[in-house]
Order: sequence, then structure tokens, then C-alpha cells
Amino acid sequence: MRVPGITSTVLALFLGAAVTTAGVAIVHSPAIAEPGSPSGPASTEIPRIVAFGDSLTAGLGVAAEESYPAQLQRRLDGAGLRYRVINAGVSGDTTAGGLRRVAWVLKSKPRIVILELGGNDGLRGLSLKETKTNLEQIIRQFRNASVTVVLAGMKLPPNYGTDYTTGFESIYLSLAKQYHLPLIPFFLDGVAGSVSLNQADGIHPTGEGYRIIAEGIFKAVRPLLEDTK
Repeated sequence: MRVPGITSTVLALFLGAAVTTAGVAIVHSPAIAEPGSPSGPASTEIPRIVAFGDSLTAGLGVAAEESYPAQLQRRLDGAGLRYRVINAGVSGDTTAGGLRRVAWVLKSKPRIVILELGGNDGLRGLSLKETKTNLEQIIRQFRNASVTVVLAGMKLPPNYGTDYTTGFESIYLSLAKQYHLPLIPFFLDGVAGSVSLNQADGIHPTGEGYRIIAEGIFKAVRPLLEDTK
């Protein structure tokens, strides 16, 4: 699937660094939000799924209830699966930034982490070795804490060159195989390249785009969940 070309303005939007209004920079807060309101015992007794990523997880450009973590929460609720989804997405985050946040995420005591990071590394042309090393360290820290990691793969636009884009995509396949992780081959599958499913920047999905993403993620995590009906 072709990913749209990226202008300097779009790149800045994706990196979460150049969205301004009246001279004031607007970025997503790193504070963890907990969408959904599952009923039953106190939330501390409900298993937690942490959506850990960058602006694509944070839901840049859409209302909080349209982000994929919020829509995943509603999908779980509708299926009678009592899990709490926590949105730990931070716009502009790289794998290096994510690595620094692992200890913070672990404080929420997640059972499952959906790891969506690396897109900003690729768009900045960072070292593939560094990106892979950071992701590997993130995975190891979660596994050492007995957290199940679901790895969300990413792809880059073709204008970054065949060697770099192929090498970038192979990072996720390699890590999933090495650590026996559930893999979502392409986080934006079914959404990337669609004018109607993406915002004006051509990269960040609309609410409907995130609904498609949330459905794909639900299918990926469903086999990992205990039946709580």
C-alpha cells in the first residue's frame, strides 16, 4: 500500500512539532488518559492494556473519544471483555523517548502493551540500528516485568529509498520473530493512502480511520484476552 508523499509541513505535523495557533505550540500532553468506563469492581482490579506510542496513538487532530485507544475500549466493552485501555501516546515521540518512558508506563501495571513506535525515527532518517536497539530494549523491559507486548509495525514512504524503507520495515518482522511477539504488520493497514480516512496532512487518520485501526488491533489482541463475559 502506497503511503502519501511527505512535505516539510506534513513531516513537522507527524513529528508533533509544528502545529501552532496564534504562535502557541500545540502538542499532546504526555499525561496518561484512561478512556472508557467499565462497570464492576474498582478499576485497579481490571486488567490493563496500555497503548504505547506516538501521535498515531495519542490521536493527534481528533477528539479524544475518536483516538484508537478510546475506540478499542468501546470495542472491548461491546464484546463484554472487561479490560481498561490506557492511552500512553505522546506526539513526536521516538523510540529513544519511548525507552525513557517505560518505567513510567510500568507504574500503571499493564498486562498487555501495544507498542507503536518508530515512525518518527524513520521520518527523521535516524539510524536503523539505533531504532532497532531502542525497540529491543523496550520489549525486554516489558517482558522482564511479565508484560505481553503486541508489536505494531510501520512503513515509510518510498521517497526514503529502497534500502532504508526495506530495512526499516524488517526491524519489526525481525523483533517479532526473535521475541515471539504478536505482530500487526502495518499499523495503518487499510487506512494509509486514503484521502477520506486521513486528515489534511495525509498521515494522521480521521476518526473513521482510527475505527478501522482499532478493529484491526482488537483482532490482534483478542486471542490474548481472558473471556470475561
